[in-house]
Amino acid sequence: MACLFCKIANKEIPAKIAHEDEDLVAFHDINPVAATHVLIIPKRHLVSLADATEADQALLGKMLLTAKRIAEQEGRTAEGFRTVLNTGPNAGQSVFHIHMHVIGGRPMAWPPG
Repeated sequence: MACLFCKIANKEIPAKIAHEDEDLVAFHDINPVAATHVLIIPKRHLVSLADATEADQALLGKMLLTAKRIAEQEGRTAEGFRTVLNTGPNAGQSVFHIHMHVIGGRPMAWPPG
């Protein structure tokens, strides 16, 4: 069975796209936990941060800068926003294609889990 997020990246499954470039796709979460809840994924399949290598350094940095851009577009930089990258099932990763959540628009507690 093909990866759900690979299908979104390949336009096989529709999504509300917030950003796209040659390396990344960002789309609105179908079950948002806040007013802003966008997922950023690389177009290339990478299971999780635990599988990343030094060769992925630029891609991971690009994901963070894209999170900043999305927060700006959504008007969340003044009040704050959260970026989340779950790695593995015990951390809450449910789709095994690395993805970063950009969440904002409500107060958040700490610790998150």
